[in-house]
Amino acid sequence: MARLLRNLFHLIEWNWQIYLLGFLFGLGFDTATEVGLLGISAAGGAQGLSPWALMIFPMLFSAGMALIDTADGLLMIGAYGWAYVKPIRKLYYNLTITALSVLVALLVGSIETLGLLHEKFGFKGRFWSGINAIATHFGVLGYGIIGLFIAGWIFSMIFYRMAGIDDNDLITESTKPESLLD
Repeated sequence: MARLLRNLFHLIEWNWQIYLLGFLFGLGFDTATEVGLLGISAAGGAQGLSPWALMIFPMLFSAGMALIDTADGLLMIGAYGWAYVKPIRKLYYNLTITALSVLVALLVGSIETLGLLHEKFGFKGRFWSGINAIATHFGVLGYGIIGLFIAGWIFSMIFYRMAGIDDNDLITESTKPESLLD
Protein backbone atom coordinates (compact mmCIF):
# COMPACT_ATOMS: atom_id res chain seq x y z
CA MET A 1 0.00 0.00 0.00
CA ALA A 2 2.86 2.36 0.78
CA ARG A 3 4.15 2.02 -2.77
CA LEU A 4 0.72 2.64 -4.28
CA LEU A 5 -0.08 5.61 -2.07
CA ARG A 6 3.40 7.10 -1.86
CA ASN A 7 2.27 10.50 -3.18
CA LEU A 8 -0.53 10.69 -0.60
CA PHE A 9 1.86 9.94 2.26
CA HIS A 10 3.97 12.92 1.26
CA LEU A 11 0.99 15.25 1.85
CA ILE A 12 1.55 14.98 5.64
CA GLU A 13 4.74 16.87 6.42
CA TRP A 14 4.07 18.29 9.90
CA ASN A 15 2.67 16.82 13.11
CA TRP A 16 -0.26 19.26 13.19
CA GLN A 17 -1.46 17.90 9.83
CA ILE A 18 -2.09 14.54 11.50
CA TYR A 19 -4.71 16.24 13.66
CA LEU A 20 -6.56 17.40 10.54
CA LEU A 21 -6.41 13.90 9.07
CA GLY A 22 -7.74 12.43 12.32
CA PHE A 23 -10.51 15.04 12.36
CA LEU A 24 -11.57 14.16 8.81
CA PHE A 25 -11.45 10.47 9.66
CA GLY A 26 -13.56 11.09 12.76
CA LEU A 27 -16.18 12.96 10.74
CA GLY A 28 -16.67 10.05 8.37
CA PHE A 29 -16.37 7.20 10.86
CA ASP A 30 -19.45 4.98 10.60
CA THR A 31 -19.80 2.66 13.59
CA ALA A 32 -22.51 1.27 15.80
CA THR A 33 -21.74 4.07 18.26
CA GLU A 34 -22.50 6.72 15.66
CA VAL A 35 -25.70 4.94 14.72
CA GLY A 36 -26.60 4.89 18.42
CA LEU A 37 -25.93 8.62 18.70
CA LEU A 38 -28.10 9.26 15.67
CA GLY A 39 -30.83 7.19 17.34
CA ILE A 40 -30.53 9.32 20.49
CA SER A 41 -30.75 12.41 18.30
CA ALA A 42 -33.85 11.05 16.56
CA ALA A 43 -35.50 10.30 19.89
CA GLY A 44 -34.68 13.80 21.10
CA GLY A 45 -36.09 15.26 17.89
CA ALA A 46 -39.31 13.34 18.42
CA GLN A 47 -39.56 14.97 21.86
CA GLY A 48 -39.26 18.45 20.37
CA LEU A 49 -35.56 19.33 20.75
CA SER A 50 -34.30 21.82 18.18
CA PRO A 51 -32.13 20.50 15.33
CA TRP A 52 -29.22 22.62 16.62
CA ALA A 53 -29.42 20.97 20.04
CA LEU A 54 -29.50 17.53 18.41
CA MET A 55 -26.29 18.21 16.48
CA ILE A 56 -24.33 18.16 19.75
CA PHE A 57 -24.29 14.33 19.78
CA PRO A 58 -22.68 13.79 16.36
CA MET A 59 -20.31 16.71 17.02
CA LEU A 60 -19.18 15.22 20.33
CA PHE A 61 -18.69 11.85 18.65
CA SER A 62 -16.62 13.46 15.88
CA ALA A 63 -14.53 15.39 18.39
CA GLY A 64 -13.88 12.22 20.40
CA MET A 65 -12.94 10.24 17.30
CA ALA A 66 -10.63 13.02 16.14
CA LEU A 67 -8.91 13.07 19.53
CA ILE A 68 -8.44 9.31 19.69
CA ASP A 69 -7.35 9.03 16.04
CA THR A 70 -4.87 11.85 16.46
CA ALA A 71 -3.45 10.36 19.65
CA ASP A 72 -3.22 6.97 17.93
CA GLY A 73 -1.45 8.51 14.95
CA LEU A 74 1.09 10.30 17.13
CA LEU A 75 1.76 7.17 19.19
CA MET A 76 2.19 5.07 16.05
CA ILE A 77 4.63 7.57 14.54
CA GLY A 78 6.74 7.29 17.68
CA ALA A 79 6.45 3.52 17.80
CA TYR A 80 7.25 2.98 14.13
CA GLY A 81 10.07 5.52 14.27
CA TRP A 82 11.63 3.52 17.11
CA ALA A 83 10.96 0.13 15.55
CA TYR A 84 12.26 0.75 12.04
CA VAL A 85 15.73 1.90 13.06
CA LYS A 86 16.97 -1.71 13.19
CA PRO A 87 15.49 -4.91 11.70
CA ILE A 88 15.53 -6.72 15.06
CA ARG A 89 13.53 -3.88 16.59
CA LYS A 90 10.96 -4.16 13.82
CA LEU A 91 10.58 -7.88 14.47
CA TYR A 92 10.37 -7.35 18.24
CA TYR A 93 7.82 -4.53 17.85
CA ASN A 94 5.64 -6.55 15.45
CA LEU A 95 5.65 -9.53 17.83
CA THR A 96 4.69 -7.30 20.76
CA ILE A 97 1.86 -5.54 18.92
CA THR A 98 0.56 -8.83 17.51
CA ALA A 99 0.56 -10.43 20.96
CA LEU A 100 -1.27 -7.43 22.44
CA SER A 101 -3.80 -7.46 19.59
CA VAL A 102 -4.53 -11.15 20.13
CA LEU A 103 -4.87 -10.55 23.88
CA VAL A 104 -7.31 -7.67 23.32
CA ALA A 105 -9.34 -9.66 20.76
CA LEU A 106 -9.63 -12.57 23.20
CA LEU A 107 -10.55 -10.21 26.04
CA VAL A 108 -13.26 -8.40 24.07
CA GLY A 109 -14.63 -11.63 22.58
CA SER A 110 -14.71 -13.29 25.98
CA ILE A 111 -16.48 -10.38 27.63
CA GLU A 112 -19.04 -10.21 24.80
CA THR A 113 -19.67 -13.96 24.98
CA LEU A 114 -19.90 -14.05 28.77
CA GLY A 115 -22.14 -10.96 28.74
CA LEU A 116 -24.51 -12.70 26.30
CA LEU A 117 -24.52 -15.84 28.45
CA HIS A 118 -25.33 -13.76 31.53
CA GLU A 119 -28.12 -11.94 29.68
CA LYS A 120 -29.70 -15.07 28.17
CA PHE A 121 -29.37 -17.47 31.09
CA GLY A 122 -29.50 -15.04 34.02
CA PHE A 123 -26.48 -16.44 35.86
CA LYS A 124 -25.97 -15.06 39.37
CA GLY A 125 -22.90 -14.38 41.46
CA ARG A 126 -20.00 -11.99 41.80
CA PHE A 127 -18.28 -13.13 38.64
CA TRP A 128 -21.40 -12.66 36.50
CA SER A 129 -22.17 -9.30 38.10
CA GLY A 130 -18.66 -8.17 37.19
CA ILE A 131 -19.03 -9.40 33.62
CA ASN A 132 -22.37 -7.59 33.36
CA ALA A 133 -20.82 -4.37 34.69
CA ILE A 134 -18.02 -4.54 32.12
CA ALA A 135 -20.37 -5.48 29.27
CA THR A 136 -22.74 -2.61 30.02
CA HIS A 137 -19.89 -0.07 30.26
CA PHE A 138 -17.94 -1.14 27.19
CA GLY A 139 -16.66 2.40 26.57
CA VAL A 140 -14.58 2.22 29.74
CA LEU A 141 -13.05 -1.01 28.42
CA GLY A 142 -11.99 0.96 25.33
CA TYR A 143 -10.01 3.36 27.52
CA GLY A 144 -8.47 0.36 29.22
CA ILE A 145 -7.45 -1.09 25.85
CA ILE A 146 -5.81 2.19 24.85
CA GLY A 147 -3.98 2.20 28.17
CA LEU A 148 -2.97 -1.43 27.64
CA PHE A 149 -1.38 -0.64 24.28
CA ILE A 150 0.46 2.39 25.70
CA ALA A 151 1.65 0.38 28.72
CA GLY A 152 2.59 -2.53 26.44
CA TRP A 153 4.65 -0.26 24.22
CA ILE A 154 6.42 1.35 27.21
CA PHE A 155 7.02 -2.02 28.91
CA SER A 156 8.26 -3.46 25.63
CA MET A 157 10.75 -0.63 25.14
CA ILE A 158 12.00 -0.93 28.73
CA PHE A 159 12.35 -4.72 28.46
CA TYR A 160 14.04 -4.37 25.06
CA ARG A 161 16.64 -1.99 26.48
CA MET A 162 17.18 -3.90 29.72
CA ALA A 163 17.60 -7.18 27.84
CA GLY A 164 20.21 -5.53 25.63
CA ILE A 165 18.69 -6.88 22.44
CA ASP A 166 20.37 -4.11 20.40
CA ASP A 167 23.72 -5.20 21.82
CA ASN A 168 23.32 -8.82 20.67
CA ASP A 169 24.36 -9.02 17.06
CA LEU A 170 22.35 -11.69 15.28
CA ILE A 171 24.74 -11.64 12.34
CA THR A 172 28.09 -13.15 13.26
CA GLU A 173 31.24 -13.23 11.16
CA SER A 174 30.52 -16.77 9.98
CA THR A 175 27.06 -15.90 8.70
CA LYS A 176 27.92 -12.70 6.85
CA PRO A 177 27.41 -13.05 3.08
CA GLU A 178 31.04 -12.09 2.31
CA SER A 179 32.46 -14.91 4.42
CA LEU A 180 30.20 -17.45 2.72
CA LEU A 181 31.74 -16.63 -0.65
CA ASP A 182 35.32 -17.34 0.53
